[in-house]
Amino acid sequence: MSNIEWTEATWNPIVGCSVVSPGCTNCYAMTMAARLEAMATLPQYTGTTRRTKAGPVWTGKLALAPEATLLAPLRRRKPTTYFVNSMGDLFHEDVADDWIDRVFAVMALTPQHTYQILTKRSARMRAYLTDPDLNDRLSAALGCMLDGEWIWNEGERFRPAIEKMISIFLGMESDDDGGVVYHDDPMPLPNVWLGVSAEDQRRAEERIPDLLATPAAIRFVSAEPLLGPIDFQSLNLLRYFKVENPLHPNWPRNVFDALRGKSDIHLIHNAAPDWAKLDWVIVGGESGAGARPMEDAWAESIVEQCAAAGTAVFVKQMGGPVKSRMRPIPALLMVRQFPGDGLANRPVCEEA
Repeated sequence: MSNIEWTEATWNPIVGCSVVSPGCTNCYAMTMAARLEAMATLPQYTGTTRRTKAGPVWTGKLALAPEATLLAPLRRRKPTTYFVNSMGDLFHEDVADDWIDRVFAVMALTPQHTYQILTKRSARMRAYLTDPDLNDRLSAALGCMLDGEWIWNEGERFRPAIEKMISIFLGMESDDDGGVVYHDDPMPLPNVWLGVSAEDQRRAEERIPDLLATPAAIRFVSAEPLLGPIDFQSLNLLRYFKVENPLHPNWPRNVFDALRGKSDIHLIHNAAPDWAKLDWVIVGGESGAGARPMEDAWAESIVEQCAAAGTAVFVKQMGGPVKSRMRPIPALLMVRQFPGDGLANRPVCEEA
């Protein structure tokens, strides 16, 4: 299980990473990986960090975890929300596509679970999930599961599900009478949430547009550690949405004034909300030694923006060097919503 308040458990089929932006500076995973490496009980962590005067730092070495770890969600029947790759970045530029294929194959076989994937490599995520050959690769990854030793032991009970999922990814199968049954595209997987980390305005502008252009059941942003203010409206994110009701009570007048002032947007009634949107924003200050401060005003602004847009928001912590003595979350910011928590219908707007 996990101590991260917005998930239930962590699953690390791939470990290792490298520093890519300011949000990585005090990454807790570097310290944790160094501890696991020193314990020498999980060989996949060997060589993933190096010691420096400032503490452990990623070396850039990546490793695929043993098969037992990769297939762990298959053995858990109870529906569980997993944070995927808390000890690395699934879409790191040096992670092989076939490794990611194997991860997605497991997620496809376990629809009872919910998977939360968070990345700083938004362009790689977008490229991977918009690859026209993705379904063929995932069917091949599933096929490899049928060829391994695992399938003849504990995996035998999964054989029918694997064969069924292969046919779904290929788009068709034969029924009992020899007829052809066609399947809709299973992607994006309905149990997989995709998110990007955005610690400041620059990283938000770099990564969120990629997220919105990536097919996903749920899209979210982790503004943790929040190192500066983020103005989501300045990113023109609203232009990706359709407006179902221009007089929606949850939207302040200035939002609509801003929308009407944009030449590439028009407001419409009775539109189906099928364009990309942000479903969730996580906000949190940095913790641990050398933690950089988060100003209340930065978090307050994000909470207000989410309330105006009908987007779920989860304020995790205010930050501080010692978590046990961290400043309590002010009442104004004690908001801990999840996507689908019964928020008002999200108003949306459409590109002209």
